[in-house]
Amino acid sequence: MVEDQTKSADRAKSITLNILDEQLLKDAESGVGVRMWDGSLWPDEEPRAATIVLNHPGALKSMFSSMSEMGLAEAYLYDDFDIEGDIERVYDLGESLVITTTSMQKKLKLGLSLRRLPEGDIHVHGRRGPADLTGDVHSIDRDRQAISYHYDVSNDFYTLWLDRNLVYSCAYFDDPKEDLDSAQLRKLDYICRKLRLKPGQHLLDIGCGWGGLVKYAAENYGVGVKGITLSQPQADLANQRLVKAGLDGKARVVVQDYREIEVSEGYDALVSVGMFEHVGAVKLETYFKKAVEVLRPGGVFLNHGIASSAKVKARSGPTFSQRYVFPDGELIPINVSLKAAEKSGFEVRDVESLREHYALTLRHWVRRLEENHLSALEYVSEPTYRVWRLFMSAYAYGFSTGRLNVYQSLLVKKDGDGSSKLPLTRADWYE
Repeated sequence: MVEDQTKSADRAKSITLNILDEQLLKDAESGVGVRMWDGSLWPDEEPRAATIVLNHPGALKSMFSSMSEMGLAEAYLYDDFDIEGDIERVYDLGESLVITTTSMQKKLKLGLSLRRLPEGDIHVHGRRGPADLTGDVHSIDRDRQAISYHYDVSNDFYTLWLDRNLVYSCAYFDDPKEDLDSAQLRKLDYICRKLRLKPGQHLLDIGCGWGGLVKYAAENYGVGVKGITLSQPQADLANQRLVKAGLDGKARVVVQDYREIEVSEGYDALVSVGMFEHVGAVKLETYFKKAVEVLRPGGVFLNHGIASSAKVKARSGPTFSQRYVFPDGELIPINVSLKAAEKSGFEVRDVESLREHYALTLRHWVRRLEENHLSALEYVSEPTYRVWRLFMSAYAYGFSTGRLNVYQSLLVKKDGDGSSKLPLTRADWYE
């Protein structure tokens, strides 16, 4: 029996090496190596920036049988393979694999080779199943489900790797070597400067998360602030932090959808940071029209959101991110969102890309998450930890290569005579 198992393992290793050499990685140039389940290394024993660890003889079969991004991602989530070292380095290799398996002939040849490998192990550890939402897409109820799926995993989990203010959006770096806490504080102040907040004004933060900007604006700019989120755990923690800071009389966070804001409330300024990705193309004008309605004449709206590149072709079917990370999330090209804002009554006054800043931010998050791996498992399962490690490193790669971008758009609601009430230059933003 032992001899048969040894022969089977040796056969699987021979097939695996042949697939790596002749089909998958034949022409790939990367700093990525492979370690087999028996500890042997491919292509040699030279140290690499990243190592793909095949955890059992059927690992490649689990990874590539479906010939899809989803199948490969799920094989990682459920430990058919692991990635050691700089996980971002594997995405260049991924681009090579897409090219390698493009033709039907190559897919057929790979499929026949994979069939000769044994089945993968049965996974016994916890699973993070894909989102299973009900109701109409981007209805208020379904959006609540989507937000809960992503944000309600555990406040303690996020606390492990976000900055001290729990800001879950890109920071604003003065230098690539700057620490995350300082860069996030700079971003919060930069937003307040762009909004030109003044004591006594009222600010609405749409999709405020754990209230980092709500707290900062009330504390440093003397404005009254209301933040809204669809996550009850976020709202609870945000309000606890506001009370602790003695700001509960000036700022508050409530669980509310942007469509439920009463027009009679009236605000001098609006801000939305990292929530726009959840709105959806079909609701763009609804979103911007509501903003116009609740904003007073002469008021400004800073809309900060990730955007896809108009040059990158959208993939058919749900992506890994849509199934396991941001269900119903949509990344919309900047020209599309600006057109919707203008049609809704806004004037576009400034658009700034912070693409490189988001790549830097995500690398901080990934490093901090990896450093707190064991602590993270006190709050979430291993597959959940891997979801965040995978998607954040993938987004870092996307921002660094230009496949993704993030923009701050400053919009104004002109008053009755067409005045924007804005200064002629941006000089005050940088004083």
